[in-house]
Amino acid sequence: MAVTDEAILRIKGMILAGDLAPGDRLPPEKELSERLGLSRSSLREAVKALDLIRVLDVRRGDGTYVTSLEPRLLLEAMSFVVDLHDDQSVLEIFAVRRILEPAASALAARHADAEALTRLRGLVAGVDDGADVENLVDHDLEFHRGIAEATGNTYLASLIDSLSSHTVRARIWRGITQENAVDRTLREHHAILDAIAAGDADLASALTIVHVSGVEQWLRGAL
Repeated sequence: MAVTDEAILRIKGMILAGDLAPGDRLPPEKELSERLGLSRSSLREAVKALDLIRVLDVRRGDGTYVTSLEPRLLLEAMSFVVDLHDDQSVLEIFAVRRILEPAASALAARHADAEALTRLRGLVAGVDDGADVENLVDHDLEFHRGIAEATGNTYLASLIDSLSSHTVRARIWRGITQENAVDRTLREHHAILDAIAAGDADLASALTIVHVSGVEQWLRGAL
């Protein structure tokens, strides 16, 4: 195991053991390296790596802190990686979405409160058939994000959100090249929302499968 990797694991171990909690400031470099039995250079590299993936926050002139460790923050790196994938890889991302988003719709049907349903209804009502492609894309992202957040599972919501950035291109392509994309998308969103509001988890899941699979099927043909 590389020395830097060992240093990363040691810091991770301190967090898991509760020696470092979210928001805590790390001990000075010299003190921490001696405590962990590591060289200061390897510790420094480990801190840089953990800063990149938002586990640590290096503040110049102030010190290094453990971040909030919230799911959305930790999954930001994944969103960046998703954006680097090529067109063929995005099909695999859609396959993952086809698994996760129907499950999210089913959970939302069981757990969505009145506030979440009101927000989702507002999103659906705020877009009409005359919306342009960019507005449709924004609406679609917010709608699916709202469903994921309504599950009450922050990890699931963050994971779905991190997979959404690359799919924006597919939604734009679909809107430009297919007729009635706006009308079809809004009808599907209305149906999904009605199923969630009715507490019908199975129907909400099935409708979401159809919705996501429609974009995936078009993308396969386009590629």
